[in-house]
Amino acid sequence: MLPREEILKGVENRDALARVIDQAEQAIKTWEVVLTDFLSPPELAEIQQVFGRLTEVQLLAWGGYPQAERQRIAIARSELPVDLSQVAIAILDIAGNFLFDTATHRDFLGAMLGTGIVREKTGDIIVLGERGAQAIVVPELVDFLEMNLKQVRSVPVKTQRIDLSELKVREPKKKELTTVEASLRLDAIASAGFSMSRSKMVELIDAGDVRVNWKDITQASSQVKTGDLIAIRGKGRLEVGDIAITKKDRYRVQLTRYM
Repeated sequence: MLPREEILKGVENRDALARVIDQAEQAIKTWEVVLTDFLSPPELAEIQQVFGRLTEVQLLAWGGYPQAERQRIAIARSELPVDLSQVAIAILDIAGNFLFDTATHRDFLGAMLGTGIVREKTGDIIVLGERGAQAIVVPELVDFLEMNLKQVRSVPVKTQRIDLSELKVREPKKKELTTVEASLRLDAIASAGFSMSRSKMVELIDAGDVRVNWKDITQASSQVKTGDLIAIRGKGRLEVGDIAITKKDRYRVQLTRYM
């Protein structure tokens, strides 16, 4: 079977990885596609990195739309064909009049968890302003939530399943930019990409509000590289593109900011 202790050595999300190892061994043994629950971005990133070194199994992640943060993984033997249709998800419309009592992502998630379900069974929640929200969940929860999710904050809601094609996902706005810096320090690159002072960026890093590739980074001097994804809570994401060295031995960095 899989080299469990070798896989788990030095990982950060040990419990999540241990569960996926169990599911991968089940997939190998039964020749069936096995699904995880929804995983957080840090868990996804580490699982995909670790399992990318294995040849026995393949992973396919999907959360309902390309930019989904929380996703399920289909696990199968390498010999089997796997496609997105096998990653079972369902879309719930949570409709109500929130014009006079605005609800946030936290409010919708809290109302869902208040029915007794666990976080791992829910994917992304897309807030639609005064109209309510749409939630991505495991299919087996649909009937339960249709019956039990009746209120968010003070607002009565109607919860019903809708088709994936009705998911209202707004394409993120992108801004391409180039910066020239003396180093590839996180605070230097991120302050340029997010258009804020370096001292303010250091404050955010020190406060634990900055993640690189979904991992919390608290060292402003951390080095970034091509392909890194820098995220700041409430301010969007920044992708590090090509890096070139100028004639004056500085770094010219291509950046894409998603807002």
